[in-house]
Amino acid sequence: MLDDIDLIISCGDLDPRYLSFLVTFAHCPLIYVKGNHDDKYVDIPPDGCECIEDSIYEYKGVRFLGLGGSIRYKMGINQYDQKEMTKRVKKLRFKLRKSKGFDVLVTHSPAFGEGDGDDHPHKGFEAFLPLIEKYRPKYFLHGHVHQSYGRKYRRHRVINDTLVINAYETYIFELETEYDEQFEKVKVQQAKFDEEEKRMAEIKKQKLAALEAKKAEEEARAAEEAALAKELEEQTDITGGNEICPGNEI
Repeated sequence: MLDDIDLIISCGDLDPRYLSFLVTFAHCPLIYVKGNHDDKYVDIPPDGCECIEDSIYEYKGVRFLGLGGSIRYKMGINQYDQKEMTKRVKKLRFKLRKSKGFDVLVTHSPAFGEGDGDDHPHKGFEAFLPLIEKYRPKYFLHGHVHQSYGRKYRRHRVINDTLVINAYETYIFELETEYDEQFEKVKVQQAKFDEEEKRMAEIKKQKLAALEAKKAEEEARAAEEAALAKELEEQTDITGGNEICPGNEI
């Protein structure tokens, strides 16, 4: 199987020993970025593999830009907040100018709002969006979010003119033909999916509004009943209390 592979790309969160094993049996280079679970790479770097973090790696005329890591959600050397990732991207401007852009963006996390998660640990990076907008790479490969997380995590999506591939588990594709085979098809599918998501969001919004209205109605009814009960209690105190009558004075 590996005999037909020209290049192996890891989008992070893979055991370094596994990468070393792969490159031993493959007759091609292996490039990688780090995921949020890859702090052990400091002590156990993948042997025979090329880390492309914050650099542009060129293979057979194709330029790969690497930006690993996830959004910061706990302590970890491969986690960044939005400002830190933006700073990393800005530092690449001279390399990008020298290479005249790049063809493939390789990251661990997705871009913000483009197939990322609703929970904080799986949020994407905002800095990837202007990077893609400016340089229009043909491909954007990432990991971090898996299809098993839910139907919104699809294998392909489109950002502007870029074909996005979620590389969870294993995905093999032809660099020269994948774009032409998938782009228009994915664009149509994504439009349908987005429309369905919008429809489902509207239904959810209506259901929440109905629940809120019902809750407000119940609270108003409870307040009215409480006020009525208090009024009855006050009336009982007036009529059944121990008022002093003029005829009983001593």
